[in-house]
Amino acid sequence: QVQLVESGGGLVQAGGSLRLSCAASGRTFSSGRTFSSNAMGWFRQAPGKEREFVAAINWNGGSTYYTDSVKGRFTISRDNAKNTVYLQMNSLKPLDTAVYFCAAPSTSIATMRLETYKYWGQGTQVTVSS
Repeated sequence: QVQLVESGGGLVQAGGSLRLSCAASGRTFSSGRTFSSNAMGWFRQAPGKEREFVAAINWNGGSTYYTDSVKGRFTISRDNAKNTVYLQMNSLKPLDTAVYFCAAPSTSIATMRLETYKYWGQGTQVTVSS
């Protein structure tokens, strides 16, 4: 089965940028779908708060969705040849501080619905200082 590993988190000042990466290893998801035919998403969880949707991308990168608070600042993309999905984060704010998780839903279509996401990475910490 596919495993997801995030990287690229760290400490950055407000207004700065970070790029998160999520590498998928393994052949297929339990649905039989490979990485290149599966949608992907990013979520985040701040201390004391529920996990929230950040961005999603469909199987070929043709459709993307973002939560309102990151629109215009974050960009999700993917490289199916490298089995990797990215989250470029610009103009970071202290409110963006959270653990960021890469996840895969059981569909090829981008979705914001947390309950559809069956595979999760371990998370990477992003801290934005003011």
